[in-house]
Amino acid sequence: MPAIKKVVLENFKSFDALTLQFDPGTNVLIGDNETGKSSVLLALDLTLSASRSRVEAIGYEALLNQGAVQKFLAGPLTLDRLPQVIVDVFLEEGNDQSLYGTQNLPGTQTDGLRMSIIPLLEEFGPTIVELLKANKDSFPYEYYTVQFSTFSGAPHVSYRRPVKHLMIDSSRIDTEYAAREYTRAVFGFHTEVPDRYRLENQYRQGKETFGRENLKVLNEALGDYQFALRTSVRSNLETDLVITKGGIPIENRGKGEQCFIKTNFALQKHEAKEGLHALLLEEPENHLSHTNMKRLVERLANTAGTQLFIATHSSHICARLDLRHALLLGTGQKAGRLKDLSETTANFFMKAPDNNVLEFALSRRVILVEGDAEFILMEHFYKRHAGNTPQADDIHIISIGGTSFKRYLELGKLLNIKVAAIRDNDGDYQQNCVANYKDDLYNLAQIFADPDPARRTFEIGLYLDNQKTCNDLFAAGRKTLTVQDYMLKNKADVAFELLTQKTAGLIAPKYIQEAIEWIRA
Repeated sequence: MPAIKKVVLENFKSFDALTLQFDPGTNVLIGDNETGKSSVLLALDLTLSASRSRVEAIGYEALLNQGAVQKFLAGPLTLDRLPQVIVDVFLEEGNDQSLYGTQNLPGTQTDGLRMSIIPLLEEFGPTIVELLKANKDSFPYEYYTVQFSTFSGAPHVSYRRPVKHLMIDSSRIDTEYAAREYTRAVFGFHTEVPDRYRLENQYRQGKETFGRENLKVLNEALGDYQFALRTSVRSNLETDLVITKGGIPIENRGKGEQCFIKTNFALQKHEAKEGLHALLLEEPENHLSHTNMKRLVERLANTAGTQLFIATHSSHICARLDLRHALLLGTGQKAGRLKDLSETTANFFMKAPDNNVLEFALSRRVILVEGDAEFILMEHFYKRHAGNTPQADDIHIISIGGTSFKRYLELGKLLNIKVAAIRDNDGDYQQNCVANYKDDLYNLAQIFADPDPARRTFEIGLYLDNQKTCNDLFAAGRKTLTVQDYMLKNKADVAFELLTQKTAGLIAPKYIQEAIEWIRA
């Protein structure tokens, strides 16, 4: 199968430049909002499709990087400085010589496809110059065109696609246009061009026959004005086809079911057609219940022979499909692949209960706590000692299991995340909180725990630092358990009652105060 090895972008939407390497199997695009996950999928979809009409429908002004436009307008308004959009899709080398060449941004000799949006200088160069002279703030989008080619310079046309792909965007999955475009794409994927033309011709002839035979009596009584059936491009076989399940068109089903059906349908093996080469999924978790999302992940994980490109905000999808397949989009040192994550840690997140791994990966600074009680009270402690909310300081508080600290620390080291890990000493600070992490810490990560073995848990330290407050709230009605024992046996409930009834004078244990001060530095 002609797998996609790499994409190189220049001046495409939010990217002035971007290079992404892909795995031949699964590729999961993650990142904050507006980091360009959808743009990468769109770049692949447009280039592989070679559809001029789609590009023109989106608009050149929406695809051309606005930073490049502003840079041009701020400098000399000469034709040689006009920016262009380039999308180079690098493919595994095969036997098709028409794909092989050096016409790509790095100048590498290999197989690939290119989409370029360029100014029409030969035809309209003088006109563009006059336009820029007349209005220095107006960019000449109207004098641009889109071209599709291979790395050899040969034309790349939509009906000869070397990479058979489908794009499923759950954000627009329930629109009539989306259903029609998906059906059209699937129809084109499953039929050769001669067969498609034959079927379309037979469908049109069938309409004409119906009009002549079944409407004859009605039309004879009408005189000059008669009924006929549409046979234009707006009403042909492709526009009238629908995909059904159980006799019900999929566009009449719920959004989540549509997403699952379309994805499953696309991934079905069709050996005679050599299968689907690439499937592009935009936030497939949208509209899915937790159970159906698990079904979808299981379906994706068992996919063979189809290269997957998935843009997601779901920790479940990201972790279950193996974090080493993730590509983090963003700025600075955090952008890149997670393929260097150890196999044991990747497998841990695949098998562990649903977690906050994606929230962690997208953060710059994180406070990790190991229990519900700490999590419930941590934001209050932070606001009291920092004078601000964690969100205002761009700090995330994440609760994880105590055995997971090392897994998150490995991920944090890989992504250069500042981590304050708050945990209990469990009666032995030196062993549990120092020696235990000597090989896992890095310059941006630190363990915070109470060094006093008598204060072995958060609840004991909290009680000793707030005895009067805790006694006032919990002592009444105690028969057999002391207040401290009660707090140890009802950790989350106690934390919630303290948060809702006694926050005014509540003091955080010293090690938590130190963690807050350190993470803010």
